[in-house]
Parts: sequence; structure tokens; C-alpha cells
Amino acid sequence: MAPVRLRHPKGTTTLQVDFDAFTVLDLQQEIFAATEIPPSQQELKAGYPPRTLTLIPELPLESLGIKGEQLTVNAKPAPKSSTNAAPSAASTLGPMTGSTASQVPRSEVDASPARSASSSSGGPDYVQFDGGYLVHQIVPDDNSCLFSSVALIFEQNKNKALSIRKIVADEIRKDMVTWSDAVLGRPRDDYIATILKPSSWGGAIELAILAKYYSTEIASIDVETGRIDHFPPPPETDSGNRCILIYSGIHYDAATVAPILDAPPDFHQTVLPALSQGDDDPVLAAAKKLADKLRAKKAYTNTATFDLKCQICGQGLRGEKEARAHASQTGHVEFGEY
Repeated sequence: MAPVRLRHPKGTTTLQVDFDAFTVLDLQQEIFAATEIPPSQQELKAGYPPRTLTLIPELPLESLGIKGEQLTVNAKPAPKSSTNAAPSAASTLGPMTGSTASQVPRSEVDASPARSASSSSGGPDYVQFDGGYLVHQIVPDDNSCLFSSVALIFEQNKNKALSIRKIVADEIRKDMVTWSDAVLGRPRDDYIATILKPSSWGGAIELAILAKYYSTEIASIDVETGRIDHFPPPPETDSGNRCILIYSGIHYDAATVAPILDAPPDFHQTVLPALSQGDDDPVLAAAKKLADKLRAKKAYTNTATFDLKCQICGQGLRGEKEARAHASQTGHVEFGEY
């Protein structure tokens, strides 16, 4: 452990940080304990002049490039209502960003309230905009939600999650430089074997790989905060298109555009032109409004504080940090909310 001085709205705190073992999320949890600023709302700066750090919770702490520097944290502005959406706080993620499949969140846990979110008429939630209707497409909560959502978007079949897992595994095998042991957080062969299991979760690493594979930006909107994380393909292969995922904190769903509300699935558009990175893009603006609608229903989970139960041994756990530690110690990767 090493001391790190943290400046925050309440004053100054010295954190004890394990630079060799911590993930970015571990640091965020320590900051949360000292400041009560949730990880999803933290804006962290380091160095002089201060530079804003891109926080990818699942990456090793070394990805931030800090060693004993003073850190400054502030809370991001709360998202405004859908009638006056706040500017996106999204970070543009390059090919070195990602998450470890063996780590708990950016995935799904049984019984998330986001699963059953629907419109008052009993169908899926939607938002109308100039291009049609942006529709929330709910996929099963079977530990493959990210892969099912991507399969729905690019293969028009949410049952092809295993095929999407194989794409990820093959891309990691082919690119030993980008997807090294250090970036993956574990030996590459172990990571590949894990990601092929239906019980393993996907996150930022998988989204970055799939954006490159399909030459399409994947934009993931966080229901709790309204933040949009952009996963672009490399510029040389970028098709100029974008798709939308909806992230509840522990579950991914897809969003599609329908010309009319009762249009059959074949008429839904899953990939759309990326006109800009901000609110002047009609699809991104609609995605924020859809997140507002889901947030109003409490269709999200705060992963720092939610209560979990290991479905294998029955142990009670609090928050993703304890769940990750339990998974690492026991190999148990099946959790449910209390």
C-alpha cells in the first residue's frame, strides 16, 4: 500500500492505494468511501497542470499512469431532464480500454429492475424523435446480455450470443499486442477460455473489440447518470455508423429505431449514421431521453451499494467490489440481488 493525497469538496484525505493489485474501480471505491461521490459521478484529475483521467473501472490501476501523484476529485454535474439534456460526459475510448470478463459488473446479475422496464401499455419503452421511435429492446438476463444485445444489432438475432463470444475470443488471439496479459488483467489463454463460457460477463474490452470487428461505433448509455460511453472503431476502418446499447449498471440491452411503433422486427434499424458525438445527433439525444425515462422508473442499479447473494454458496455481499473479491477467491460467478 502507498499513500495518495486526495483533494475533494470536503477537504483533503490520504488514501492507501495498492498500485500493483488495485483496479480503477478499487480506487473509485476508496474515493467513494472518503467523499460519498459515487464512482459513476467521479471526475478525477492528476498532475500539474491537472489532466482529466479516463476512468475505465475494470482496467488495472496502472492504466491511469499515476504513481504517488496528488489527485483531485469532483462530482460531475447531475444530468438534466430530457427536455433540456445535459452535454454528454462521455469519454472516447481507444483500443486499449476494456474490462476483465471475470470481474463482476458491466454485466448482469439476476433480478435487476431494468429487466422488466416497459411502457405503460405493457410494451417496451420508447422515445419518439424526428427519425422515428427509439425502442428499448430487452434481452435475457442469462449472463450473456452484452453479447445478446450485440447479436441483435449486428446479426438480427439475440440468440447468437455464443457466436459473438467467439468473435471476441478470435480477435484477442489474433492481436497479442493490443490484448496483452497486462491489459486483460490475466493470462490471455485464461481470458479467452473464460469469455467463451456462457456464465462469464462482458464489458468495455468486448465492446472495443466488437466495435472494431463491425467497423461501427458502439455507444453505451448509462441509465443512472445519462452518460454515454463511445467505443469507436479505428479511424481507418470506421464506417461512420453507430449503434446504441442501454446499460443499467448490471445489464446491457439494445436500442433500435422503428419507423412506426407497431413495425415488425425486420423493419427496425439497428445501425444508424453517426452524425455527431453530442446532443445535436438526434439518435444520441433520443437515447438520453430514453435513459431519463428508465431512470424515472428506477430501472438501474447502483453497483457500489447494491446487496448481492452468491447463488452457489449463499454468502451475502455488498457492492461490486465484494462480489469481485468473492469471485476471485472462490471462482463463484453466479450472483443475485437481495
